[in-house]
Amino acid sequence: MMNKKNNWIFFSIAAALCWGVWGVVAKLISEDVNPYTNHFLFTIGMLATLPVILRKLKKQTVNQKGMLWGLLSGLFAVIGNIAVFKAFTTGGLAAIVIPVTNLYPLVTIGFALLVFKEKLNRFNIGGVLLAIPAVVLLSGQSLLFEDPGRFFQNFGLTPWLLYSMVALFFWGIFSATQKTTTNHVSAEWAYTAFIVSSVILAVLFTVTGDVDFSFSRQTCWLGALAGALNGLGVLCSFAAYRAEGKASQVTTIAGALQPVFTIVLAIIFLAESISYAETTGIGIAIAAALLLSYQTKTQSDESHVF
Repeated sequence: MMNKKNNWIFFSIAAALCWGVWGVVAKLISEDVNPYTNHFLFTIGMLATLPVILRKLKKQTVNQKGMLWGLLSGLFAVIGNIAVFKAFTTGGLAAIVIPVTNLYPLVTIGFALLVFKEKLNRFNIGGVLLAIPAVVLLSGQSLLFEDPGRFFQNFGLTPWLLYSMVALFFWGIFSATQKTTTNHVSAEWAYTAFIVSSVILAVLFTVTGDVDFSFSRQTCWLGALAGALNGLGVLCSFAAYRAEGKASQVTTIAGALQPVFTIVLAIIFLAESISYAETTGIGIAIAAALLLSYQTKTQSDESHVF
């Protein structure tokens, strides 16, 4: 039976579910708005989630160091979001950009092992090794499997590849700094700092004229809904870290299971079909999540502060 020390597993799965639903909603407006407008709408949606945490905020103390880390964490996330859209607009193929950027948990794992000094048991290591091919299989892009020669031929010192690497790096660092933030403040205050960071950048994009307000009412509502779902996923991930979840495990579980939920929901609500590669990926992702959630007694008692 799961005890409170393992609550991080449930929060990690909840984050994956929120981000999985977000993936379906975001897909509906992905071609209607530019990255900056997308962020503006996301911010509106995240602001709408504040009532969920206001009551707890009043009962909790705030730490300046934690809030600064939270602001920095939000900045990293937005840079990654903008970079991946820039990769698409500078000639990057979705069939290559998506599998590459979705490997950001590798950056988080490296950071967690080297900086946080986290330790993984042999089951966790097996989970990490399984998660990598699962993420690629679940990317929804089959070029790597259908024509690997063409896939690797596209690599070179090009703008889209540089943007993809920027997204991969900053998403990975974002996931790691989430853990650092929750070492100093509650999940609710960490999430508040994240929202403040998003608001500052949304205002900046608006002032510089990058936000295009010619979107339809439907796009506005869907964009805000996507932002709310994305925000709740971030809140769940902060809660997972606050519940003593390791950065190397939380990020990998959420990253592997997110596309599983997206694919299942897309089949149900968007009438999309599922390929053999994606079916295989779902099975591997679930196995990876189970292995990553396994903890020895020694690991359960560990805690790391940065």
